[in-house]
Amino acid sequence: MLSLLKIRNLALVDELVWEPESGFLAITGETGAGKSVIMGGISLVMGERADKGRIRSGETQCSIEAVFHLSRPQYVNALLEESGVPACEDGMLVIRRVITATGNKQFINSTPATLNLLRKVGAGLVDMHHPEAHRSLTSQERQLELLDAFAENESNLQTYEQAYREWLRAKTEYRELMESEMANERELDFLRHQVQEIENAAFTADEAAELEANWQRARNAGRLRDTALPMANMIDGADDSILSRLRQLVRSARELERLDAACAEWLAPLPAIVEELEDVAASLKDYADTLCGDPAELARLEERISTLDTLKRKYGADFESIVQHLNECRQRLDAIDNREEMLRQLADRERERYAELKKAAVALSNTRKKAAPKLAELFLHHARQLGFRQSLFEVSLQSLPEPGPHGAEETDFLFGPNPGEPLKALRLIASSGELARVMLALKSALASRDDTPLLVFDEIDANVGGEIARAVGMKMRELGANHQVISITHFPQVAALANHHYLISKHQSGERTVSRLNKVKGEERIQELMRMLGTGGDTAYAHACNLLSIEN
Repeated sequence: MLSLLKIRNLALVDELVWEPESGFLAITGETGAGKSVIMGGISLVMGERADKGRIRSGETQCSIEAVFHLSRPQYVNALLEESGVPACEDGMLVIRRVITATGNKQFINSTPATLNLLRKVGAGLVDMHHPEAHRSLTSQERQLELLDAFAENESNLQTYEQAYREWLRAKTEYRELMESEMANERELDFLRHQVQEIENAAFTADEAAELEANWQRARNAGRLRDTALPMANMIDGADDSILSRLRQLVRSARELERLDAACAEWLAPLPAIVEELEDVAASLKDYADTLCGDPAELARLEERISTLDTLKRKYGADFESIVQHLNECRQRLDAIDNREEMLRQLADRERERYAELKKAAVALSNTRKKAAPKLAELFLHHARQLGFRQSLFEVSLQSLPEPGPHGAEETDFLFGPNPGEPLKALRLIASSGELARVMLALKSALASRDDTPLLVFDEIDANVGGEIARAVGMKMRELGANHQVISITHFPQVAALANHHYLISKHQSGERTVSRLNKVKGEERIQELMRMLGTGGDTAYAHACNLLSIEN
Protein backbone atom coordinates (compact mmCIF):
# COMPACT_ATOMS: atom_id res chain seq x y z
CA MET A 1 0.00 0.00 0.00
CA LEU A 2 0.92 3.66 -0.36
CA SER A 3 1.98 4.73 3.11
CA LEU A 4 3.36 8.21 2.42
CA LEU A 5 2.95 10.85 -0.28
CA LYS A 6 4.91 14.13 -0.14
CA ILE A 7 4.28 16.84 -2.71
CA ARG A 8 6.10 20.19 -2.84
CA ASN A 9 5.37 23.08 -5.21
CA LEU A 10 3.12 21.18 -7.61
CA ALA A 11 0.37 23.42 -9.04
CA LEU A 12 -1.57 24.87 -6.08
CA VAL A 13 0.13 22.67 -3.49
CA ASP A 14 3.05 24.31 -1.71
CA GLU A 15 3.59 21.37 0.62
CA LEU A 16 1.51 18.27 1.25
CA VAL A 17 2.40 15.37 3.52
CA TRP A 18 -0.16 12.59 3.41
CA GLU A 19 -0.04 9.24 5.20
CA PRO A 20 -2.97 7.33 3.69
CA GLU A 21 -4.44 4.38 5.53
CA SER A 22 -5.45 1.03 4.08
CA GLY A 23 -8.92 0.21 2.78
CA PHE A 24 -11.25 2.53 0.85
CA LEU A 25 -10.26 6.23 0.95
CA ALA A 26 -12.41 9.03 -0.44
CA ILE A 27 -11.07 12.46 -1.42
CA THR A 28 -13.61 15.23 -1.85
CA GLY A 29 -13.59 19.01 -2.27
CA GLU A 30 -14.89 21.82 -4.36
CA THR A 31 -14.04 22.03 -8.05
CA GLY A 32 -10.61 23.62 -8.50
CA ALA A 33 -9.53 22.92 -4.92
CA GLY A 34 -6.64 20.76 -6.13
CA LYS A 35 -7.94 17.20 -6.20
CA SER A 36 -6.20 16.74 -9.54
CA VAL A 37 -2.87 17.46 -7.84
CA ILE A 38 -3.18 14.20 -5.88
CA MET A 39 -3.77 12.34 -9.13
CA GLY A 40 -0.92 14.24 -10.77
CA GLY A 41 1.49 13.41 -7.96
CA ILE A 42 0.65 9.69 -8.12
CA SER A 43 0.91 9.76 -11.93
CA LEU A 44 4.38 11.26 -11.72
CA VAL A 45 5.39 8.55 -9.26
CA MET A 46 4.24 6.01 -11.85
CA GLY A 47 6.59 7.51 -14.45
CA GLU A 48 4.36 9.95 -16.31
CA ARG A 49 6.42 12.43 -18.32
CA ALA A 50 6.87 15.62 -16.31
CA ASP A 51 5.99 19.10 -17.56
CA LYS A 52 7.83 22.09 -16.10
CA GLY A 53 4.57 24.04 -16.45
CA ARG A 54 3.28 22.12 -13.42
CA ILE A 55 5.83 23.75 -11.12
CA ARG A 56 4.12 26.11 -8.68
CA SER A 57 4.30 29.71 -9.87
CA GLY A 58 7.33 31.52 -8.45
CA GLU A 59 9.23 28.30 -7.60
CA THR A 60 12.20 26.76 -9.39
CA GLN A 61 11.36 23.10 -8.83
CA CYS A 62 8.78 20.71 -7.50
CA SER A 63 9.24 17.29 -5.95
CA ILE A 64 7.12 14.24 -5.27
CA GLU A 65 8.05 11.44 -2.90
CA ALA A 66 6.08 8.24 -2.34
CA VAL A 67 6.70 5.37 0.05
CA PHE A 68 5.07 1.99 -0.59
CA HIS A 69 5.02 -0.94 1.80
CA LEU A 70 4.81 -4.12 -0.29
CA SER A 71 3.69 -7.44 1.14
CA ARG A 72 5.08 -9.24 -1.94
CA PRO A 73 8.04 -7.22 -3.25
CA GLN A 74 9.56 -10.02 -5.36
CA TYR A 75 8.42 -8.65 -8.74
CA VAL A 76 9.59 -5.11 -7.97
CA ASN A 77 12.90 -6.37 -6.53
CA ALA A 78 13.57 -8.37 -9.70
CA LEU A 79 13.11 -5.22 -11.81
CA LEU A 80 15.33 -3.17 -9.50
CA GLU A 81 18.15 -5.72 -9.29
CA GLU A 82 18.14 -6.12 -13.06
CA SER A 83 18.79 -2.36 -13.34
CA GLY A 84 21.38 -2.17 -10.57
CA VAL A 85 19.06 -0.46 -8.08
CA PRO A 86 19.01 -1.67 -4.43
CA ALA A 87 16.10 -3.95 -3.58
CA CYS A 88 13.41 -2.95 -1.08
CA GLU A 89 14.39 -3.32 2.56
CA ASP A 90 11.61 -4.96 4.58
CA GLY A 91 9.29 -4.43 1.62
CA MET A 92 9.66 -0.64 1.69
CA LEU A 93 9.95 1.09 -1.70
CA VAL A 94 10.84 4.80 -1.90
CA ILE A 95 10.29 6.75 -5.13
CA ARG A 96 11.26 10.41 -5.52
CA ARG A 97 11.01 12.75 -8.49
CA VAL A 98 12.40 16.26 -8.86
CA ILE A 99 11.17 18.49 -11.68
CA THR A 100 12.98 21.69 -12.67
CA ALA A 101 12.78 24.11 -15.56
CA THR A 102 15.91 22.57 -17.10
CA GLY A 103 15.40 18.87 -16.45
CA ASN A 104 13.96 16.07 -14.34
CA LYS A 105 15.46 13.45 -12.06
CA GLN A 106 14.00 10.33 -10.53
CA PHE A 107 15.25 8.13 -7.72
CA ILE A 108 14.25 4.69 -6.51
CA ASN A 109 15.47 3.69 -3.05
CA SER A 110 17.75 6.76 -3.11
CA THR A 111 19.43 5.59 -6.34
CA PRO A 112 19.13 7.44 -9.68
CA ALA A 113 16.83 5.55 -12.03
CA THR A 114 15.64 5.83 -15.63
CA LEU A 115 12.12 6.96 -16.45
CA ASN A 116 11.57 3.65 -18.22
CA LEU A 117 12.38 1.71 -15.05
CA LEU A 118 10.06 3.97 -13.07
CA ARG A 119 7.23 3.19 -15.50
CA LYS A 120 7.85 -0.56 -15.22
CA VAL A 121 7.83 -0.41 -11.43
CA GLY A 122 4.82 1.91 -11.35
CA ALA A 123 2.78 -0.37 -13.61
CA GLY A 124 2.87 -3.04 -10.91
CA LEU A 125 2.12 -0.64 -8.05
CA VAL A 126 -0.81 1.51 -9.14
CA ASP A 127 -3.85 0.97 -11.33
CA MET A 128 -5.41 4.33 -12.22
CA HIS A 129 -8.90 4.88 -13.59
CA HIS A 130 -10.50 8.08 -14.80
CA PRO A 131 -13.38 8.84 -17.22
CA GLU A 132 -11.14 9.08 -20.29
CA ALA A 133 -9.37 5.81 -19.44
CA HIS A 134 -12.50 3.65 -19.70
CA ARG A 135 -12.22 3.70 -23.47
CA SER A 136 -9.25 1.34 -23.12
CA LEU A 137 -11.88 -1.30 -22.30
CA THR A 138 -13.03 -1.12 -25.91
CA SER A 139 -9.64 -2.33 -27.13
CA GLN A 140 -9.79 -6.02 -28.03
CA GLU A 141 -6.17 -6.41 -26.99
CA ARG A 142 -6.95 -4.97 -23.54
CA GLN A 143 -9.99 -7.27 -23.25
CA LEU A 144 -7.79 -10.26 -24.03
CA GLU A 145 -5.39 -9.13 -21.28
CA LEU A 146 -8.28 -9.00 -18.80
CA LEU A 147 -9.49 -12.47 -19.80
CA ASP A 148 -5.96 -13.87 -19.41
CA ALA A 149 -5.65 -12.21 -16.01
CA PHE A 150 -8.92 -13.83 -14.92
CA ALA A 151 -7.81 -17.21 -16.33
CA GLU A 152 -4.43 -16.85 -14.55
CA ASN A 153 -2.82 -17.49 -17.90
CA GLU A 154 0.61 -15.98 -17.22
CA SER A 155 2.51 -19.25 -17.64
CA ASN A 156 0.54 -20.40 -20.70
CA LEU A 157 0.89 -16.96 -22.26
CA GLN A 158 4.66 -16.88 -21.74
CA THR A 159 4.98 -20.35 -23.32
CA TYR A 160 2.84 -19.28 -26.27
CA GLU A 161 4.64 -15.97 -26.83
CA GLN A 162 8.03 -17.73 -26.79
CA ALA A 163 6.75 -20.31 -29.31
CA TYR A 164 5.31 -17.50 -31.44
CA ARG A 165 8.64 -15.63 -31.53
CA GLU A 166 10.53 -18.79 -32.51
CA TRP A 167 8.01 -19.66 -35.24
CA LEU A 168 8.10 -16.10 -36.57
CA ARG A 169 11.91 -16.20 -36.68
CA ALA A 170 11.92 -19.55 -38.55
CA LYS A 171 9.24 -18.28 -40.94
CA THR A 172 11.17 -15.08 -41.64
CA GLU A 173 14.43 -16.93 -42.30
CA TYR A 174 12.68 -19.24 -44.78
CA ARG A 175 10.92 -16.36 -46.58
CA GLU A 176 14.10 -14.29 -46.79
CA LEU A 177 16.01 -17.17 -48.39
CA MET A 178 13.18 -17.79 -50.84
CA GLU A 179 12.94 -14.12 -51.82
CA SER A 180 16.69 -13.76 -52.26
CA GLU A 181 16.87 -16.20 -55.20
CA MET A 182 17.59 -13.58 -57.89
CA ALA A 183 20.09 -11.80 -55.70
CA ASN A 184 21.77 -15.14 -54.99
CA GLU A 185 22.16 -15.86 -58.70
CA ARG A 186 23.96 -12.55 -59.22
CA GLU A 187 26.05 -13.17 -56.15
CA LEU A 188 26.89 -16.67 -57.39
CA ASP A 189 28.28 -15.32 -60.66
CA PHE A 190 30.37 -12.75 -58.85
CA LEU A 191 31.69 -15.23 -56.29
CA ARG A 192 32.58 -17.77 -58.98
CA HIS A 193 34.46 -15.10 -60.93
CA GLN A 194 36.50 -14.18 -57.85
CA VAL A 195 37.30 -17.79 -56.98
CA GLN A 196 38.25 -18.56 -60.58
CA GLU A 197 40.47 -15.49 -60.85
CA ILE A 198 42.41 -16.35 -57.67
CA GLU A 199 42.60 -20.09 -58.39
CA ASN A 200 43.72 -19.55 -62.01
CA ALA A 201 46.61 -17.40 -60.78
CA ALA A 202 47.78 -20.51 -58.89
CA PHE A 203 50.12 -18.71 -56.53
CA THR A 204 51.78 -20.55 -53.69
CA ALA A 205 52.97 -18.91 -50.51
CA ASP A 206 56.61 -19.59 -51.48
CA GLU A 207 56.20 -18.11 -54.94
CA ALA A 208 54.44 -15.02 -53.60
CA ALA A 209 57.22 -14.52 -51.07
CA GLU A 210 60.11 -15.03 -53.60
CA LEU A 211 58.58 -13.47 -56.70
CA GLU A 212 59.93 -9.96 -56.21
CA ALA A 213 63.48 -11.19 -55.54
CA ASN A 214 63.41 -13.55 -58.55
CA TRP A 215 62.20 -10.76 -60.83
CA GLN A 216 64.93 -8.40 -59.62
CA ARG A 217 67.55 -11.12 -60.23
CA ALA A 218 66.30 -11.88 -63.76
CA ARG A 219 66.03 -8.18 -64.58
CA ASN A 220 69.67 -7.56 -63.54
CA ALA A 221 71.12 -10.91 -64.73
CA GLY A 222 73.72 -9.33 -67.03
CA ARG A 223 75.08 -6.92 -64.45
CA LEU A 224 75.05 -9.59 -61.77
CA ARG A 225 76.99 -12.06 -64.02
CA ASP A 226 79.43 -9.34 -65.06
CA THR A 227 80.10 -8.68 -61.39
CA ALA A 228 80.17 -12.29 -60.12
CA LEU A 229 82.57 -13.78 -62.74
CA PRO A 230 85.34 -11.20 -62.27
CA MET A 231 85.02 -11.73 -58.52
CA ALA A 232 85.45 -15.49 -59.01
CA ASN A 233 88.48 -14.96 -61.30
CA MET A 234 90.00 -12.51 -58.86
CA ILE A 235 89.81 -15.16 -56.15
CA ASP A 236 90.81 -18.16 -58.26
CA GLY A 237 91.26 -17.79 -61.99
CA ALA A 238 94.69 -16.36 -62.80
CA ASP A 239 98.35 -16.81 -61.92
CA ASP A 240 98.25 -13.81 -59.64
CA SER A 241 94.81 -14.58 -58.10
CA ILE A 242 94.21 -14.35 -54.39
CA LEU A 243 94.13 -18.13 -53.99
CA SER A 244 97.37 -18.60 -55.96
CA ARG A 245 99.13 -16.26 -53.63
CA LEU A 246 97.47 -17.81 -50.55
CA ARG A 247 98.57 -21.29 -51.64
CA GLN A 248 102.12 -20.01 -51.96
CA LEU A 249 101.66 -18.46 -48.53
CA VAL A 250 100.56 -21.85 -47.11
CA ARG A 251 103.64 -23.58 -48.58
CA SER A 252 105.87 -20.96 -47.02
CA ALA A 253 104.09 -21.37 -43.69
CA ARG A 254 104.70 -25.12 -43.71
CA GLU A 255 108.42 -24.47 -44.33
CA LEU A 256 108.45 -22.01 -41.47
CA GLU A 257 106.76 -24.56 -39.18
CA ARG A 258 109.30 -27.20 -40.15
CA LEU A 259 112.13 -24.91 -39.13
CA ASP A 260 110.33 -23.56 -36.03
CA ALA A 261 107.41 -25.55 -34.55
CA ALA A 262 106.44 -22.61 -32.34
CA CYS A 263 104.98 -20.86 -35.43
CA ALA A 264 102.38 -23.60 -35.99
CA GLU A 265 99.77 -22.19 -33.59
CA TRP A 266 99.34 -18.79 -35.20
CA LEU A 267 99.84 -20.02 -38.77
CA ALA A 268 97.10 -22.70 -38.36
CA PRO A 269 94.16 -20.58 -39.79
CA LEU A 270 95.78 -20.23 -43.24
CA PRO A 271 94.61 -23.60 -44.73
CA ALA A 272 91.04 -22.91 -43.59
CA ILE A 273 91.08 -19.47 -45.20
CA VAL A 274 92.17 -21.07 -48.46
CA GLU A 275 89.29 -23.59 -48.26
CA GLU A 276 86.69 -20.89 -47.54
CA LEU A 277 87.88 -18.75 -50.46
CA GLU A 278 87.76 -21.83 -52.72
CA ASP A 279 84.09 -22.31 -51.68
CA VAL A 280 83.31 -18.62 -52.32
CA ALA A 281 84.90 -18.80 -55.78
CA ALA A 282 82.93 -21.96 -56.62
CA SER A 283 79.66 -20.38 -55.40
CA LEU A 284 80.28 -17.26 -57.48
CA LYS A 285 80.82 -19.41 -60.61
CA ASP A 286 77.68 -21.49 -59.90
CA TYR A 287 75.70 -18.29 -59.26
CA ALA A 288 76.91 -16.81 -62.55
CA ASP A 289 75.84 -20.00 -64.37
CA THR A 290 72.24 -19.54 -63.06
CA LEU A 291 72.04 -16.02 -64.48
CA CYS A 292 70.96 -16.98 -67.92
CA GLY A 293 69.45 -13.56 -68.78
CA ASP A 294 66.55 -15.25 -70.63
CA PRO A 295 64.14 -12.52 -71.92
CA ALA A 296 61.23 -15.01 -71.85
CA GLU A 297 61.79 -15.77 -68.14
CA LEU A 298 62.00 -12.07 -67.38
CA ALA A 299 58.71 -11.51 -69.20
CA ARG A 300 57.12 -14.41 -67.30
CA LEU A 301 58.20 -12.99 -63.95
CA GLU A 302 56.95 -9.51 -64.88
CA GLU A 303 53.56 -10.98 -65.80
CA ARG A 304 53.36 -12.89 -62.49
CA ILE A 305 54.17 -9.75 -60.50
CA SER A 306 51.48 -7.85 -62.39
CA THR A 307 48.95 -10.63 -61.67
CA LEU A 308 49.83 -10.66 -57.96
CA ASP A 309 49.53 -6.88 -57.75
CA THR A 310 46.08 -7.08 -59.36
CA LEU A 311 44.93 -9.67 -56.80
CA LYS A 312 46.25 -7.54 -53.94
CA ARG A 313 44.43 -4.50 -55.26
CA LYS A 314 41.14 -6.43 -55.44
CA TYR A 315 41.24 -8.87 -52.55
CA GLY A 316 43.83 -7.98 -49.93
CA ALA A 317 47.02 -6.16 -49.11
CA ASP A 318 49.10 -9.34 -49.00
CA PHE A 319 49.03 -13.00 -50.06
CA GLU A 320 47.53 -14.13 -46.73
CA SER A 321 44.60 -11.72 -47.16
CA ILE A 322 44.01 -13.01 -50.70
CA VAL A 323 43.89 -16.61 -49.41
CA GLN A 324 41.48 -15.59 -46.65
CA HIS A 325 39.18 -13.92 -49.19
CA LEU A 326 39.33 -17.03 -51.38
CA ASN A 327 38.26 -19.24 -48.46
CA GLU A 328 35.38 -16.87 -47.60
CA CYS A 329 34.18 -16.94 -51.20
CA ARG A 330 34.30 -20.74 -51.24
CA GLN A 331 32.31 -20.92 -48.01
CA ARG A 332 29.69 -18.51 -49.33
CA LEU A 333 29.51 -20.49 -52.57
CA ASP A 334 28.97 -23.69 -50.62
CA ALA A 335 26.18 -22.01 -48.65
CA ILE A 336 24.46 -20.77 -51.82
CA ASP A 337 25.10 -23.94 -53.79
CA ASN A 338 23.48 -25.83 -50.91
CA ARG A 339 20.49 -23.47 -51.00
CA GLU A 340 18.00 -26.21 -51.75
CA GLU A 341 19.19 -28.18 -48.75
CA MET A 342 19.09 -25.05 -46.60
CA LEU A 343 15.55 -24.29 -47.83
CA ARG A 344 14.48 -27.79 -46.93
CA GLN A 345 16.01 -27.48 -43.47
CA LEU A 346 14.38 -24.09 -42.90
CA ALA A 347 11.02 -25.37 -44.11
CA ASP A 348 11.31 -28.32 -41.73
CA ARG A 349 12.23 -25.97 -38.90
CA GLU A 350 9.27 -23.71 -39.65
CA ARG A 351 6.91 -26.71 -39.60
CA GLU A 352 8.37 -27.88 -36.30
CA ARG A 353 8.04 -24.42 -34.75
CA TYR A 354 4.49 -24.12 -36.07
CA ALA A 355 3.55 -27.46 -34.53
CA GLU A 356 4.95 -26.27 -31.18
CA LEU A 357 3.05 -23.00 -31.60
CA LYS A 358 -0.22 -24.82 -32.31
CA LYS A 359 0.29 -26.95 -29.22
CA ALA A 360 0.87 -23.86 -27.08
CA ALA A 361 -2.09 -22.13 -28.74
CA VAL A 362 -4.42 -25.02 -27.93
CA ALA A 363 -3.40 -24.96 -24.28
CA LEU A 364 -3.92 -21.19 -24.14
CA SER A 365 -7.24 -21.36 -25.99
CA ASN A 366 -8.59 -24.07 -23.72
CA THR A 367 -7.97 -21.99 -20.60
CA ARG A 368 -9.59 -18.96 -22.26
CA LYS A 369 -12.64 -20.95 -23.33
CA LYS A 370 -13.08 -22.29 -19.80
CA ALA A 371 -12.57 -18.89 -18.21
CA ALA A 372 -14.79 -16.86 -20.58
CA PRO A 373 -18.23 -18.01 -19.27
CA LYS A 374 -17.00 -17.82 -15.68
CA LEU A 375 -15.81 -14.23 -16.18
CA ALA A 376 -19.12 -13.35 -17.82
CA GLU A 377 -21.08 -14.87 -14.95
CA LEU A 378 -19.01 -13.08 -12.30
CA PHE A 379 -19.18 -9.82 -14.23
CA LEU A 380 -22.98 -10.00 -14.37
CA HIS A 381 -23.09 -10.59 -10.62
CA HIS A 382 -21.28 -7.31 -10.01
CA ALA A 383 -22.90 -5.45 -12.93
CA ARG A 384 -26.40 -6.13 -11.60
CA GLN A 385 -25.39 -4.69 -8.26
CA LEU A 386 -24.31 -1.58 -10.17
CA GLY A 387 -27.74 -1.04 -11.70
CA PHE A 388 -27.58 -3.29 -14.78
CA ARG A 389 -30.30 -5.52 -13.36
CA GLN A 390 -31.32 -7.26 -16.57
CA SER A 391 -28.10 -6.87 -18.50
CA LEU A 392 -26.42 -9.53 -20.60
CA PHE A 393 -22.70 -10.03 -21.06
CA GLU A 394 -20.66 -12.42 -23.13
CA VAL A 395 -16.96 -12.94 -23.69
CA SER A 396 -16.82 -13.84 -27.36
CA LEU A 397 -13.77 -15.64 -28.77
CA GLN A 398 -13.15 -15.68 -32.53
CA SER A 399 -10.44 -17.80 -34.13
CA LEU A 400 -7.84 -15.95 -36.15
CA PRO A 401 -6.88 -17.17 -39.64
CA GLU A 402 -3.28 -17.38 -38.42
CA PRO A 403 -1.85 -17.31 -34.88
CA GLY A 404 -1.04 -13.79 -33.69
CA PRO A 405 1.30 -12.36 -31.05
CA HIS A 406 -1.18 -13.06 -28.23
CA GLY A 407 -2.83 -16.28 -29.30
CA ALA A 408 -4.93 -18.00 -31.92
CA GLU A 409 -8.07 -15.96 -31.22
CA GLU A 410 -9.28 -12.48 -30.53
CA THR A 411 -11.95 -11.52 -28.04
CA ASP A 412 -14.84 -9.13 -27.92
CA PHE A 413 -16.70 -8.22 -24.73
CA LEU A 414 -20.36 -8.08 -25.76
CA PHE A 415 -22.74 -6.18 -23.52
CA GLY A 416 -26.46 -5.57 -23.50
CA PRO A 417 -27.29 -3.13 -20.68
CA ASN A 418 -31.05 -3.14 -21.25
CA PRO A 419 -33.57 -5.97 -21.81
CA GLY A 420 -34.67 -6.49 -25.38
CA GLU A 421 -31.51 -4.95 -26.80
CA PRO A 422 -29.03 -7.08 -28.75
CA LEU A 423 -25.57 -7.64 -27.36
CA LYS A 424 -23.09 -5.07 -28.68
CA ALA A 425 -19.32 -4.79 -28.53
CA LEU A 426 -18.19 -2.45 -25.77
CA ARG A 427 -16.62 -0.16 -28.36
CA LEU A 428 -20.12 0.62 -29.61
CA ILE A 429 -21.30 1.83 -26.19
CA ALA A 430 -21.18 5.62 -26.17
CA SER A 431 -22.10 6.35 -22.55
CA SER A 432 -19.04 7.06 -20.37
CA GLY A 433 -21.22 6.44 -17.32
CA GLU A 434 -22.06 2.94 -18.52
CA LEU A 435 -18.44 2.25 -19.42
CA ALA A 436 -17.32 3.39 -15.96
CA ARG A 437 -19.64 0.90 -14.30
CA VAL A 438 -18.61 -1.85 -16.74
CA MET A 439 -14.98 -1.17 -15.82
CA LEU A 440 -15.80 -1.32 -12.10
CA ALA A 441 -17.71 -4.58 -12.53
CA LEU A 442 -14.76 -6.08 -14.41
CA LYS A 443 -12.35 -4.82 -11.77
CA SER A 444 -14.52 -6.39 -9.08
CA ALA A 445 -14.63 -9.68 -10.98
CA LEU A 446 -10.84 -9.66 -11.27
CA ALA A 447 -10.20 -8.45 -7.70
CA SER A 448 -9.11 -11.81 -6.30
CA ARG A 449 -6.60 -12.30 -9.14
CA ASP A 450 -5.26 -8.75 -9.23
CA ASP A 451 -2.30 -8.13 -6.91
CA THR A 452 -1.90 -4.42 -7.76
CA PRO A 453 -1.65 -2.83 -4.28
CA LEU A 454 -3.19 0.58 -5.09
CA LEU A 455 -6.30 1.33 -7.15
CA VAL A 456 -7.08 4.98 -7.89
CA PHE A 457 -10.49 6.07 -9.21
CA ASP A 458 -10.82 9.64 -10.41
CA GLU A 459 -14.49 10.64 -10.67
CA ILE A 460 -15.52 7.36 -12.30
CA ASP A 461 -18.95 7.93 -10.74
CA ALA A 462 -19.48 10.90 -13.05
CA ASN A 463 -22.65 10.83 -15.18
CA VAL A 464 -24.49 8.37 -12.90
CA GLY A 465 -27.45 8.89 -10.57
CA GLY A 466 -27.46 8.89 -6.79
CA GLU A 467 -28.63 5.29 -6.35
CA ILE A 468 -26.05 4.02 -8.85
CA ALA A 469 -23.40 6.17 -7.20
CA ARG A 470 -24.07 4.34 -3.95
CA ALA A 471 -23.65 0.99 -5.74
CA VAL A 472 -20.38 2.25 -7.23
CA GLY A 473 -19.23 3.22 -3.76
CA MET A 474 -20.18 -0.20 -2.40
CA LYS A 475 -18.06 -1.88 -5.09
CA MET A 476 -15.08 0.30 -4.26
CA ARG A 477 -15.54 -0.50 -0.60
CA GLU A 478 -15.54 -4.22 -1.43
CA LEU A 479 -12.37 -3.74 -3.45
CA GLY A 480 -10.89 -2.01 -0.40
CA ALA A 481 -10.93 -5.33 1.43
CA ASN A 482 -8.11 -6.62 -0.82
CA HIS A 483 -6.58 -3.39 -2.11
CA GLN A 484 -5.90 0.13 -1.04
CA VAL A 485 -8.51 2.12 -2.97
CA ILE A 486 -8.43 5.90 -3.45
CA SER A 487 -11.51 7.54 -4.97
CA ILE A 488 -11.84 11.20 -5.93
CA THR A 489 -15.58 11.79 -5.96
CA HIS A 490 -18.32 14.43 -5.96
CA PHE A 491 -20.98 12.03 -4.67
CA PRO A 492 -21.82 12.02 -0.94
CA GLN A 493 -23.16 8.47 -1.31
CA VAL A 494 -19.67 7.32 -2.36
CA ALA A 495 -17.77 9.41 0.18
CA ALA A 496 -19.95 8.16 3.03
CA LEU A 497 -18.97 4.58 2.23
CA ALA A 498 -15.24 5.24 2.54
CA ASN A 499 -13.30 3.84 5.47
CA HIS A 500 -11.43 7.15 5.56
CA HIS A 501 -12.53 10.52 4.20
CA TYR A 502 -10.16 13.35 3.17
CA LEU A 503 -11.09 16.89 2.23
CA ILE A 504 -8.95 18.99 -0.11
CA SER A 505 -9.60 22.71 0.07
CA LYS A 506 -8.21 26.05 -1.12
CA HIS A 507 -6.99 28.71 1.28
CA GLN A 508 -5.52 32.18 1.00
CA SER A 509 -1.99 32.40 2.41
CA GLY A 510 -0.79 35.99 2.11
CA GLU A 511 -1.14 36.80 -1.56
CA ARG A 512 -1.01 33.14 -2.65
CA THR A 513 -3.65 30.43 -2.96
CA VAL A 514 -2.70 27.07 -1.50
CA SER A 515 -4.37 23.67 -1.31
CA ARG A 516 -4.65 21.64 1.89
CA LEU A 517 -5.57 17.98 2.40
CA ASN A 518 -7.06 17.04 5.77
CA LYS A 519 -8.79 13.97 7.12
CA VAL A 520 -12.37 14.65 8.18
CA LYS A 521 -14.37 12.63 10.69
CA GLY A 522 -17.19 13.17 13.07
CA GLU A 523 -18.78 16.59 12.73
CA GLU A 524 -16.33 17.74 10.03
CA ARG A 525 -17.26 14.78 7.86
CA ILE A 526 -20.97 15.49 8.31
CA GLN A 527 -20.42 19.10 7.26
CA GLU A 528 -18.53 18.00 4.12
CA LEU A 529 -21.30 15.56 3.19
CA MET A 530 -23.85 18.39 3.64
CA ARG A 531 -21.80 20.54 1.26
CA MET A 532 -21.77 17.71 -1.26
CA LEU A 533 -25.56 17.28 -0.88
CA GLY A 534 -25.90 20.92 -1.86
CA THR A 535 -28.35 21.87 0.87
CA GLY A 536 -28.19 23.06 4.45
CA GLY A 537 -30.27 23.02 7.57
CA ASP A 538 -31.56 20.25 9.78
CA THR A 539 -32.84 18.14 6.90
CA ALA A 540 -29.44 18.09 5.18
CA TYR A 541 -27.74 17.39 8.50
CA ALA A 542 -30.04 14.46 9.15
CA HIS A 543 -29.52 13.19 5.60
CA ALA A 544 -25.75 13.27 6.02
CA CYS A 545 -25.95 11.50 9.36
CA ASN A 546 -28.28 8.95 7.82
CA LEU A 547 -25.83 8.29 4.97
CA LEU A 548 -23.03 7.63 7.43
CA SER A 549 -25.15 5.41 9.66
CA ILE A 550 -26.56 3.43 6.75
CA GLU A 551 -23.30 3.01 4.91
CA ASN A 552 -21.14 2.27 7.93
